[in-house]
Amino acid sequence: MKPQVSIVIPAYNESERIVAPLRTILDFVEASETACEVIVVDDGSSDDTAEVALRIFAERPGVSTSVIRYEKNRGKGFAVNTGLQAANADIAVFTDADLSTPITEIDKLVGPIADGKYDVTFGSRALDRSLIGTHQSWLRENGGRVINFMIRTMSGLNFADTQCGFKAFNMGKFRPLLEVMKIDRFGFDIEFLFVANYHGLRLAEIPVRWNDVAGSKVSPIRDTRRMMGELMQIRRNAKQGKYKISHE
Repeated sequence: MKPQVSIVIPAYNESERIVAPLRTILDFVEASETACEVIVVDDGSSDDTAEVALRIFAERPGVSTSVIRYEKNRGKGFAVNTGLQAANADIAVFTDADLSTPITEIDKLVGPIADGKYDVTFGSRALDRSLIGTHQSWLRENGGRVINFMIRTMSGLNFADTQCGFKAFNMGKFRPLLEVMKIDRFGFDIEFLFVANYHGLRLAEIPVRWNDVAGSKVSPIRDTRRMMGELMQIRRNAKQGKYKISHE
């Protein structure tokens, strides 16, 4: 039976953290009335992330699961793109491996797409901060506000939080856009939303529950510099027509 929702989980060196989140997701899927598949994309990990995921999946033979692995680390954006291309459902959701947004929030994103109201929905930590359980450090929270100001200014996307790792897509409309994505690393979230908006898809930012989870691989200084470069690249790509799709 074809799944109704594909859940894509990008993972890089997550063998020590991924066991509990995967079991939580599988518990949710087994209890759900919605037929789901779960896809882990191992982004060239140097540990045994893929093997751990396969072992956990083997515990639940009744759930449709798969693990995609490639040898070279390519970046979270590449991993999410790979997982979305492999998705079999009409609606796909990607979630961070640490489940900083609880998987139980998924209906907030899937429902508006299934009802035909939106084509891309994405979780936001900024629209309702009362939903944040465990906050980031003062430095990270305020650094995030600075980054968001940069994103709004340079991309023209008027959203409060483009970087939350919890997004859903109408794959009938979004799948053709995957071929033109250029950003493999930190700025891929912005590019996904920018390209979707560029092609007239309907986007909705939705407040979700969120908790900071220790062990983030994001570096405020390094990734702010990278973000600037990737925002400039997105602007250049748009001006050069690189986000047009082949049949246009």
